[in-house]
Amino acid sequence: MTYNDRFIRACYGLEVDRLPAWYMRQAGRYDPEYRKIKENYSLLEICRQPELAAEVTLMPVRKLGVDAAILYSDIMNPVASIGIDFDIVKDVGPVIDNPIRSGADVERLRPIDVEGDLGHVLETIRILDRELDVPLITFAGAPFTIASYLIEGRPSKNYIRTKTMMYSEPQIWFSLMDKLGDMVIAYLRAHVLNGGKAFQLFDSWVGALSPQDFSHYVLPTITRIFDELSAMPELANVPKIYFPGVSSGELLPTLRGLKADVIGLDWRVSIAEGRRRLGAGYAVQGNLDPFILTGPQDLIHDRAAKIIDEGIQQPGFIFNLGHGLFPEASLDKLRELTGYVHDYSAQALAGRGARS
Repeated sequence: MTYNDRFIRACYGLEVDRLPAWYMRQAGRYDPEYRKIKENYSLLEICRQPELAAEVTLMPVRKLGVDAAILYSDIMNPVASIGIDFDIVKDVGPVIDNPIRSGADVERLRPIDVEGDLGHVLETIRILDRELDVPLITFAGAPFTIASYLIEGRPSKNYIRTKTMMYSEPQIWFSLMDKLGDMVIAYLRAHVLNGGKAFQLFDSWVGALSPQDFSHYVLPTITRIFDELSAMPELANVPKIYFPGVSSGELLPTLRGLKADVIGLDWRVSIAEGRRRLGAGYAVQGNLDPFILTGPQDLIHDRAAKIIDEGIQQPGFIFNLGHGLFPEASLDKLRELTGYVHDYSAQALAGRGARS
């Protein structure tokens, strides 16, 4: 079997013949076949059935021609193992039955038992490791983003309870960060040991913080996660991605020195500016506004071409969206976009080689 390693090569800044492309939430509700599956199973029910979760993970690889698969799962899955009761409610998101509101609530959280409580996730990874001919990216939710759900009790627009705990009860906050950091480290390590070829730490909502607050309240835990995972010999050759989520452009300079290989950018900062803010040493990933997919094909091509032209100015670029796909996205447009990224970037890279 021929293995497509363009994604892995790009993560390490190595030469590629065309840019690799994959999309956050590429296994999801934009696909009519997936919507039919969801008529019979909830997200969590799919996750608990390894064969079905693997099939959903494989669907976009087959249909779109992307260069990496991302595990079908949810960032909330591991929190059940540490003592949080939750459900994913339609049109709402994660809803917590026992939110974190006090030091006692943090103290009752137990260490994660990945093998015992999340063996179905590991079995899904093992199935995909056997079947995929592209790398499998696994993922975890970052501590701030998970904490925002645990403290607020559900998705929030202003994170008032979360920020109140940060500012007014910092000891409780840092204790929670420590426990969630331990959870993430154990969870991602288990992913790699069972066949994950790369992982992404999603911090979808940390852009709600100022650079000062991010640096003080969150970055130490993010740094510890990447430090400890990078120090594990079994993870030495596994690309590590940090995606600081939407509206996070002002946070990028604070990430210099983070032991990640790739930083994901949202669409509010250009590839060139993102690289300038990050400094040398990182591949970057992004960053088409997913809602551009509602526009005509020539507009999609124009925006994609601009991103590609900036991306190939330096080694280490992966084409992606600036956030996840939305349910109304067109499967046909997404398939066509993947082909366009591959063809346009191959020509652009060949042209650069001819001129050098």
